[in-house]
Amino acid sequence: MARTRIAALAAAAALTLGAGLTGCGAADMTRQASPFADTRGARTVTLSVQSWVGAQADVAVAQYLLEHELGYRVDTVQIDEVPAWDALSQGRVDAILEDWGHPDQEERYIDGKGTIVRGGDLGVTGHIGWFVPTYFAEQHPDVTDWKNLNAYAAELRTAESGGKGQLLDGSPSYVTNDKALVKNLGLDLQVVFAGSEAAQITQIKQFAKERKPFLTYWYEPQWLFEKVPMTEVKLPAYEKGCDADPQKVACAYPHTPLQKFFNARFAQDGGDAAAFLKRFRWTKDMQNDVALMIAEEKLAPQEAAARWVKENRATWQAWLPS
Repeated sequence: MARTRIAALAAAAALTLGAGLTGCGAADMTRQASPFADTRGARTVTLSVQSWVGAQADVAVAQYLLEHELGYRVDTVQIDEVPAWDALSQGRVDAILEDWGHPDQEERYIDGKGTIVRGGDLGVTGHIGWFVPTYFAEQHPDVTDWKNLNAYAAELRTAESGGKGQLLDGSPSYVTNDKALVKNLGLDLQVVFAGSEAAQITQIKQFAKERKPFLTYWYEPQWLFEKVPMTEVKLPAYEKGCDADPQKVACAYPHTPLQKFFNARFAQDGGDAAAFLKRFRWTKDMQNDVALMIAEEKLAPQEAAARWVKENRATWQAWLPS
């Protein structure tokens, strides 16, 4: 399932590489492509920075190692998810390191045009869901079943939810399943967009500080679980194809092994950089370690990457071309 259909992973302006860092509210920079992209034979690489902190962690570590271990010049460009595929096909960026599934783009550019190739598994499995704070779930265990959400609609109500219970989403710039789920499951909820991942995190933290109940769309991997423990609400079980029609979705989000994709010419002619990025594969915990440094400790991405690289030599050495 496409990330654009499964969640608004908008990102915080304070957390991005020169722009906002999270999911779905990132500026479309496809018309500002890197001057280094598609430069055959040059030791330059252009990476698409997907606009949520986990993906920024991927790029930060890859960039650091490409520059400091392999001698490449790396440019990064923040692009929304679907436009990033267009830029990748056209050679305006060389690689996307974290994709949550875009079957339409895969069919068009991989199976059809042959301008993009698969770069392998990132090693991290993504999952979108609805979550309540664990302190609320412990008080009301039945809230973790979607069938009981209407009974808690009054407690979930906010000034923005128009008399219904609030379901907090990230950015309105992505299409999610949440409005369809609310309608098709007959829930007394109103989807309210925070505007970005940063704004959503701020609201979640404030609710938690005040020990208020809340219901939010959220996702794994994500460092915030370490700061605000949350418990997933069980939606109707996901089955393959249950999300095929965006208007009729009435099932949970899938678990999605996150993938890398390369421009086809870069994959063929990218030398050590392409070989390295193909080998780049880490765990959810590793990604969260770097994301936490960026988002919570407020380190610059390259500072966070440098610290992680220093402490994890055995892991990243296996990624270097032999």
